[in-house]
Amino acid sequence: MTKLYLVPTPIGNLKDITLRALEVLKTVDVIAAEDTRQTLKLLNHYEIKKTLISYHKHNEYGKSEDIIGIINSGRSVAIVSDAGTPGISDPGEILVKRCIEENIQFEVLPGATATTTALVYSGFDTTKFMFRGFLPRENKDRIEVVDTLKDRSETIIFYEAPHRLLSTLDFLKEAFGNRRIAICRELTKLHEEIVRVTISEAISYFSNKQPKGEFVLVLEGKSKEDIENEKKATWEDLSIEEHILRNINNGMEKKEAIKMVAKERKLPKSEVYKYSTNM
Repeated sequence: MTKLYLVPTPIGNLKDITLRALEVLKTVDVIAAEDTRQTLKLLNHYEIKKTLISYHKHNEYGKSEDIIGIINSGRSVAIVSDAGTPGISDPGEILVKRCIEENIQFEVLPGATATTTALVYSGFDTTKFMFRGFLPRENKDRIEVVDTLKDRSETIIFYEAPHRLLSTLDFLKEAFGNRRIAICRELTKLHEEIVRVTISEAISYFSNKQPKGEFVLVLEGKSKEDIENEKKATWEDLSIEEHILRNINNGMEKKEAIKMVAKERKLPKSEVYKYSTNM
């Protein structure tokens, strides 16, 4: 059956490819590659000979229509990025949307991804995390993104290129404070390196060691202690009556407002209730 296949490729070590991915690459008619030279290395390693076409972020819209045409003509196409899963910080999303619009079948194969590899390496919370990928280059756009992230307790994952690493670390420190961070470099490759430090320590480390390779930055989420301290700072100058009224004005029922005040101030509910009798 003619269809589109999204095929993950190794993020470094060429052995990290699935048997199913190799089977698809051997059987499709055409392979659409982010960088045909990079993909050719992989294909040559596994002695696969296929027609290659270029499909990258600068020609994604036009080439998506070409690929739709190839599939509609009765041929199957595999799309691959330089490393990892197509559509995740790499071309692929637009083509998937077009396939859905045209009712064209497609399959997404599981495989290597830098995101989860780095997350587990970090030692941070893996039960909840956010993947943000590359931050915008413009500072104004970066600030908008960070404003939505700085109060989140989830582990946050970024990608970064070596020549922008230090400026990004400076920005993260200013935006998030001196949190703990795991910097994962050249994952699965010969010179793989995992640096688990604070952001300040990371800046010092890479100021003395030129950043090389591709980086995944895993930032610890906002701690429960910081969240509690910030909550406390919003009410510690209020009287108990003012604290209750503020909660009510924020939409809580009186009973719920009293319960919240008791919890935050670590007081018995019966004690807090005394201050609410005239409300």
